[in-house]
Amino acid sequence: MRIHVCAVGRLRAGPEQTMIDDYLKRFDRTGRAQGLGPASVTEVEDKKGGGQQAEADLLRRAVPKGALICGLDERGTVMSSQDFAKLLARWRDNGRQDVALVIGGADGIDPALRAEADQLLSFGKMVWPHMLARVMLTEQLYRAASILAGAPYHRA
Repeated sequence: MRIHVCAVGRLRAGPEQTMIDDYLKRFDRTGRAQGLGPASVTEVEDKKGGGQQAEADLLRRAVPKGALICGLDERGTVMSSQDFAKLLARWRDNGRQDVALVIGGADGIDPALRAEADQLLSFGKMVWPHMLARVMLTEQLYRAASILAGAPYHRA
């Protein structure tokens, strides 16, 4: 099952990008045997300043046709790492070819796109900068693959 992180904004070289690259490399290596991956990041940027609706249009174009859409949103479901791993496994086992994990811009995901999502996921009641959310998401993808592989990375 291919994972597509579709995010608003361009991430420059720096510690966040280094961490994302590392976690995606680990996810691809660990997830392959679990039927997960590869994972990719697609960045979109609204250069015309059209707001959430324009960002949503760009995100829709970044999502592969037929992909399950999971939006990262403060209104979403808060779940444990184990539950996230089970969710990925369920999508995989149900025959999903593509899952798009969507991260909105500074104002979040457009309400219309949020309503189209198959799943909404939250990292808690706090709001996180969308660039940091990418790091957290990629780490959780790697953690989920590790949990499913029975690897010792996750200790709970």
